Amino acid sequence: MADSTQPSFTSSTTSLATVSAFKSPHADRVVGELSSAKLAQVLAERLAIAPSDWHRLKSNRNARAAEQTATALVYLLNNQPEEALARLQQAGGWLDRSIAAPPCPTHGSRMD
Repeated sequence: MADSTQPSFTSSTTSLATVSAFKSPHADRVVGELSSAKLAQVLAERLAIAPSDWHRLKSNRNARAAEQTATALVYLLNNQPEEALARLQQAGGWLDRSIAAPPCPTHGSRMD
């Protein structure tokens, strides 16, 4: 079941005003106590596609781009710009439709 307090990947009209509606004094305090690198790591973990959701989201371009972008931010904040660039290029590929999900390894084609 989806957490109703979190924006969904299906929303195409999320604005900064909408995101601001999720802020609370408690959240501001917690966020203020974390480093940028830790916040990026938490975001990357949150946006990572879980194995149980893989089949459902493997071709969801927004989900895949978000996952790659968050991972890129983690690398960038850890002074690994080459790794960050590779993830940003993948995110761009998802968004511009130049890449697609490979077949699932557990359901791959048979080689007779």
